[in-house]
Amino acid sequence: MSVDLRPWLDAVPAAAARTIAGARHALIATHENPDADTLGAALGVAAIVEHHGGRATLVSTDPVPPLYGFLAGMDRFAQDPAPDGDYDLLVVCDCGSLDRLGDVRDRHRELFDRLPRVLVDHHASNTDGGESDWVDPAAAATCELVTLLAAQLDVPLDAGGGAMAAALMAGIVMDTATFAHPNATPRTLAVAAALVAAGAPLSDISRRLYRSKPDAQLRLFGRVLDRLEVAGNGLIIHSSIDGADHAATGTISAHSEGLIELLAQSETAEVAILFKEAGPDSTRVSVRTKPGGVDATQLTGAFGGGGHARAAGATVAAPLPEARARVLAEALRLANAVHRPQHG
Repeated sequence: MSVDLRPWLDAVPAAAARTIAGARHALIATHENPDADTLGAALGVAAIVEHHGGRATLVSTDPVPPLYGFLAGMDRFAQDPAPDGDYDLLVVCDCGSLDRLGDVRDRHRELFDRLPRVLVDHHASNTDGGESDWVDPAAAATCELVTLLAAQLDVPLDAGGGAMAAALMAGIVMDTATFAHPNATPRTLAVAAALVAAGAPLSDISRRLYRSKPDAQLRLFGRVLDRLEVAGNGLIIHSSIDGADHAATGTISAHSEGLIELLAQSETAEVAILFKEAGPDSTRVSVRTKPGGVDATQLTGAFGGGGHARAAGATVAAPLPEARARVLAEALRLANAVHRPQHG
């Protein structure tokens, strides 16, 4: 049984659809530290290009995390484009800004700047969009947009024996926390239903992404939760990860996935923050906030980051202790400005 997505297809920009369908060799790029949404969207765009007779090369500046190894196609991602690729289009998936492409853009600046570009994204903080781009902050995930793009271009959602549907579903599951976040709209649910009808194993994807973790990852979670701290009389809850944590638990950076969601379960905190040591003078910051409170993009935007009102991130060019002090000061300023009605 198929699900009719025609009521939602007017949202697909004609310029973006026409440009992607007409690509002869598309270079499709994800953001650094790739997650299910950027990876799934890239695979979906590749399937669209290939259905229309073109070729697709997928690049990610960082390796695909092991968490996503169960999805077909993850072995297609290279860290650099081929020097003789003869590309005629760059498609950027799920990047709140082009800076988030990471080092691959710096290594191939001339190529990335020369190619015509289509940006497909759902970050509210994105200001890089052009006339051929599709930036829709109302979408729960970039994979939601790519599903509609495929439907508009008559690409069967069961392409690859359901592999495309599974990859797109993984992005939606990840960015909605299995449809628990308020960003899941009627359109999101209609898209998800269409992907399930096309063969996406929703239950298995949800289990693998949210209810199945290696023992080493659980040990990492334990260390990070054990050093949990609060600030501002409980308005802020935060913790941190450094290289010693990974060495002690045998984990890699990708194993921190899901930790910020645990911190965000605090009943009282307006802002949850996870600080991750990214280098001697670099700290990655993940932020979650409660509905009706602090805008996470306002907090991370003060440090050059972005994302969504309830979930955002930034990279601070400072060692972890310094970055923590600076971000906490700004978070506390914003949290103190939140006024919620008293119920008695």
